[in-house]
Amino acid sequence: MKHRSTHRFCVPAIATLLLAAGISWSAQGPGPAAGGERAAAPKPPVTTATRSTGDQQRQYVFSPTGQTIPYRLYVPTSWNGKDSLPILLFLHGAGANERTYLDMGDGLLRKLAQQHGYIVVSPLGFTAMGAYGNPLRLPAVFGQTDEALKQRAAVTPERRRELALSELEVITVLELVTEEYGADRSRTFLAGHSMGSGGTWHLAARWPDRWAAIAPMSGPFVDAQTYPFETIRKLPIFMTEGTGADPSLAGSRALDKFLKAGKFDFEYLEVDGNHGSMVPMVWPMIFNYFDKVSARQKAGKP
Repeated sequence: MKHRSTHRFCVPAIATLLLAAGISWSAQGPGPAAGGERAAAPKPPVTTATRSTGDQQRQYVFSPTGQTIPYRLYVPTSWNGKDSLPILLFLHGAGANERTYLDMGDGLLRKLAQQHGYIVVSPLGFTAMGAYGNPLRLPAVFGQTDEALKQRAAVTPERRRELALSELEVITVLELVTEEYGADRSRTFLAGHSMGSGGTWHLAARWPDRWAAIAPMSGPFVDAQTYPFETIRKLPIFMTEGTGADPSLAGSRALDKFLKAGKFDFEYLEVDGNHGSMVPMVWPMIFNYFDKVSARQKAGKP
């Protein structure tokens, strides 16, 4: 059963984060409509229930802009209301929305969350093309430094604002859900596909102490010249790619060699799929990897 609830959420640190991102709290007018130009889709059923379990479509008021923005949430139906569950923040790809990946593969992500006992939160990211703070896109994969420089130079003030608000919006939703359900902050995981993979790399470096592990999928949008790799040296990383996902495949293979040579806490997996079909193929391995990281934590191993 799907539920939807509306929250007004305000964190004291928002003004500080906005200023750090170069955004004026008072000077900004209303931003673009949440979701941008994403294709219209039937709206799921709504309710105002809180601390519910199962598949939930929700919305909240994003304080910096005053907009009502949707997010989707899955909480295992076996949750007893007391245990502190691990939580996964999932970032969707370009042009998708907060619902897309939880419906993919006959709801495989939801089924795995139920099986492994994870809360999964899927935010919109302010707009469908918000990119979670990372301005890079194809063909600016790892190793394509000139293209990355070109794309960064082309970022307009309006786009810079959208990127910053996208980053802040997903962190806001994560905090909202973590607080509501008392999720385990030491077992907060981050994953994303395509544009969401680029967001995963970006947020990993911006908030390295927030994540127990990350799983970027088919989107090595990392600038070799400017990315602060040392900030994620101790962060467990499980990167996946499809052998038919050209040109991201070349970037992923180059990044694989780079991170292994640098002795990062890193694993890499390729599956026989294209850019889109690889997603449900790797989900089971991602949950197994996150479980392994949790077991390492419990055993007190680095």
